[in-house]
Amino acid sequence: MFDFTWTEEHKAVFKLVQDFGKKEVLPFIRERDRKEQFDPTILEKLGEADILGICIPSKYGGAGLDYISLGIACQELEYADTSLRVILSVHIGLTSLAYLTWGSEAQKQKYLVPQAKGEKIGSFGLTEPNAGSDVVGIQATADKKDGYYVLNGEKMWISLADVADNFLCVAWTDRKKRDKRDHTGLSAFIVERKFKGVKTGTIHGKLGVRAGNTGYVSLSDVEVPLENMLGQEGEGFKIAMFCLDQGRYTVAAGATGLTKACLDASVNYSKTRKTFNTFIGEHQLVKEMIAFMVSGFEASQLLWIRAGWLKNQGLSNSKETALAKWFACDAAEKAASDAVQVFGSYGFSDEYPVERFYRNSKGSSIYEGTREIQKLLQADYALGYKVDKGTRIPLPKYQPGS
Repeated sequence: MFDFTWTEEHKAVFKLVQDFGKKEVLPFIRERDRKEQFDPTILEKLGEADILGICIPSKYGGAGLDYISLGIACQELEYADTSLRVILSVHIGLTSLAYLTWGSEAQKQKYLVPQAKGEKIGSFGLTEPNAGSDVVGIQATADKKDGYYVLNGEKMWISLADVADNFLCVAWTDRKKRDKRDHTGLSAFIVERKFKGVKTGTIHGKLGVRAGNTGYVSLSDVEVPLENMLGQEGEGFKIAMFCLDQGRYTVAAGATGLTKACLDASVNYSKTRKTFNTFIGEHQLVKEMIAFMVSGFEASQLLWIRAGWLKNQGLSNSKETALAKWFACDAAEKAASDAVQVFGSYGFSDEYPVERFYRNSKGSSIYEGTREIQKLLQADYALGYKVDKGTRIPLPKYQPGS
């Protein structure tokens, strides 16, 4: 049975995160965006608000809320600024949920618990200078020695690269399979920043998400203990795909928040700005743009909530999550473009937030699997070329009170 009514917990999460954005983000975001300045204290504040472990069970230090609560948090954080939602996508979607699902009990205690409490920050190392959506194109290697693996390679476009404590990195443990592009030769590892040979740096000059930290992670003869392999040897590709499923969910919810931000800004401006002695909100073509923002927001929210509901039930949701990501990101990009148009020449200036919305909107159609990848996935599902077989360990269903 479907129930479209938010629970009291959902309403509380919405208010908590909305208030957080109003207090900690909106008063400062224009200057931080201008200066390409990441504020590291925001991580501590997110942790204190129990947002960094929102859907992690309480026994592992989290708030114990459901996956829809995670979506609400992402939606409202991106309403304030995309850089805030990116933190949750990486810290929870791409790493903490992977540790919760695939990690040993020892790994959960060592890495998941402090991340859920906000004491440590997690990041994800998959993309490389010459490999993104083409996962088997990565070149990083992990050679097994006595008691450890030696990792070499470079990860690029890594969110929180300069501030994360731990990185979930994917590398080849079987070089012969790498040459054959056989993904069963990939494995996943938990790499600590403090390990010798780990070096990070920040990327400047980004089109959008300028208030967020994005960079590279260089691995040079990094010795990683055997017990830091996540899952089993050869499961790196499956774990990466699992992580991307969770990441796409957070991106879809976040993009929905960006569409709502565009809508609210456009509505408010249209009711105060006049042209030809008439409020621009009364012009039919302005109404058309606002109407598309409304439909984009409502449909996007329904799509990510459906995916979240499936996650709560412990049901397969890769198809639904991919569709939500594709649709919501396209809707946000259109909404942001139209918002700039509604604002006219002022939309071309950072005096108003819509130009930031426009720049930020583009990234989501690229990361976590490009828009083109999402389209191909939906066609393959429809044609029967792709059928989800599940993984050895699925995402845990939501257990109230856990």
